[in-house]
Amino acid sequence: MSDTKIKIAVGGALGRMGQAMAAAVEADPAMVLAARFDRPDLSGEGLTDRDTALAAADVVIDFTTPAASVDLARACAERGGPALLIGATGLDEAQVAAIVEASAKVAIVRAGNFSLGLNMLLGFVEQAARQLGPDAYDIEVFEAHHRRKVDAPSGAALMLGEAAARGRGVSLGDVAKRGRDGITGARPAGEIGFSVVRGGGIVGEHSVSFIAEDETLTLSHSARDRGLFARGALVAARWVAGRPAGHYAMRDVLGFTGAP
Repeated sequence: MSDTKIKIAVGGALGRMGQAMAAAVEADPAMVLAARFDRPDLSGEGLTDRDTALAAADVVIDFTTPAASVDLARACAERGGPALLIGATGLDEAQVAAIVEASAKVAIVRAGNFSLGLNMLLGFVEQAARQLGPDAYDIEVFEAHHRRKVDAPSGAALMLGEAAARGRGVSLGDVAKRGRDGITGARPAGEIGFSVVRGGGIVGEHSVSFIAEDETLTLSHSARDRGLFARGALVAARWVAGRPAGHYAMRDVLGFTGAP
């Protein structure tokens, strides 16, 4: 990109993340808040309709719902732009496939979590999983969020599970244990478990424990303010502006090697 400011449109502008995102854009000297939009049935000062927002932007940032994000990805693809950042979590396989299809025509960065620290943690988890094998170390992913979060495990927790699975050269779907209740039997070697807490106003807590008979290694990240997700999204927005069509992840944004 040139020295011209990057024009940002924020979707879900009336939501918590939408408001935090708009404030972060306005505070960034390299960017300009070109448009804010939300659902057609919602109104608010300064809001515009989606099509007007897409026409005004270099990059659209969306932290809404899976269905809305898929619809937005298709709309951007039909226009051949703008680039899109998707922070929605809880997408099913069909929704991910639809976003990947749209990315053939437009640059899309999709992440379950845009925190720079959390994304650095992914690299540490993958490296640890590569060295601490399933014969001696069990892996448990822990996450806690506020009571209003509707999906579980969180997108970031699943990212951490994927990183651990990638480190061990296995598919997460083959080894994940996403809940335990009743007489579950002994834990099988190689299982990657998930533990979930929902309550109060917890912004986001994530940790991955590598548990052996004689030691436990825990790698963790704690989010104290939603502004950190906005800051990470702005890093991704600067990176994706002007990029060719493709389905990107924060691993690409941060320059990590290997597949996302």
